[in-house]
Parts: sequence; structure tokens; C-alpha cells
Amino acid sequence: MIAWLTRIALDLRHSAARRDLRDTTALHRRVMSLVPDGLGEQPRHHAGVLFRLDHTTTGPMLLVQTTLPPDPNRLPDGYAAVDTRDVSPLLKALTNGMAMHYRIAANASKRAWKGNSAGKVVALSGQQAEQWWQRKAEATGLDLRHLRAQPQPAARGRAIPVRHAITLFEGQAVITDADQVRAAVLAGIGRGRSFGCGLLSLAPMR
Repeated sequence: MIAWLTRIALDLRHSAARRDLRDTTALHRRVMSLVPDGLGEQPRHHAGVLFRLDHTTTGPMLLVQTTLPPDPNRLPDGYAAVDTRDVSPLLKALTNGMAMHYRIAANASKRAWKGNSAGKVVALSGQQAEQWWQRKAEATGLDLRHLRAQPQPAARGRAIPVRHAITLFEGQAVITDADQVRAAVLAGIGRGRSFGCGLLSLAPMR
């Protein structure tokens, strides 16, 4: 179980950084540039790539998790300040009963079975989105103790046929199944993983 987390603090003075922030498809391509070429038909899955764009007080922060070693030198010169660390020790240290801070940007959605939307994936919001995350968290091995949900700008881009609604969930939880949590961190949760959804971040409460 090996995973790396790369923190990319984008420099808004760089034209490529500004362009990537406007177009989720371009941002996805930039993220995939961190891993080797020639990974077959499902390169994101093969390299375990998950990412999330956080908006911090110091500017946009792109978090990229991979199960193959990333190569930040493939980013354009001056594009961002980059820090990569091995998060495997944190994953291995997870045990049942640990209290954690969590954060995840997720595509809370369900497939409709009735009416004009039958067969389509429908975005959830408000209480329905919170209930969706509560169910996912429980299945993941997390007992939620606190939950805050914030709608985020939808993922969009020239090559995205539909908008992907995103909700940021964060709060505190207690681990009930450490193996399930590790699997969810590595695989991601929910739909839209190619568009910045599904990366579960955890930090021990102190």
C-alpha cells in the first residue's frame, strides 16, 4: 500500500494555471501529466490518480494523490510551488477508534428510476446530499460526528458533456473499519473522479 500526495499551489500569474482553473478538462490533463505515459486505456485508474481543488486563504491548492511516483518536473516552469510526500505511513497507522478530521469534494448523486429523469444520474443537494454522504461514510468505515456541507462550483469544460455538481463535505469522524477506510482513500468515493471528486483526506484529531 503505497500512495503519494502532491500539493500544488498554483501561481495565478502563470497563464496555464489560470486556463486550467477555468476548464476542468484541462486541469485533468495537467494532473495526469504527473504520471508516466503509456498506462493503457485507463491511465487514471492504473496510476490511482485522485485530485481535489481547494480554495485556501493563500490561493488555489491542487491536491493530487497517486499510487505511482509523480513527476512534478513535468509541470510548466513557474506553474506552481510543489510539495510531494509519501502518505503510506498515515494509511498504515489508521486503526479502529481513531478520531479524524475529514474532507472530501464529492459528486452527491443518484440514478433516477421514475418520471422524465428515469435512467439519468441526478445531482443531490441540501439534506439529500448530506444523507448521501452519511450513507457513503458509514459504508466506508467512518462514524460521522460532525458534518458541514458546502456546494462548490460545478465541474465544467469544453469536453465535459454535462456539468458535475460538487459538494464539499468536511468535519470529524471516528474510524469503525480501518481496512475499509484505507480502501476508500486509495480508490476514491462516488462519481466524477476524473473531474476532481472523490479524494478523501484524513488527518488525526489532536
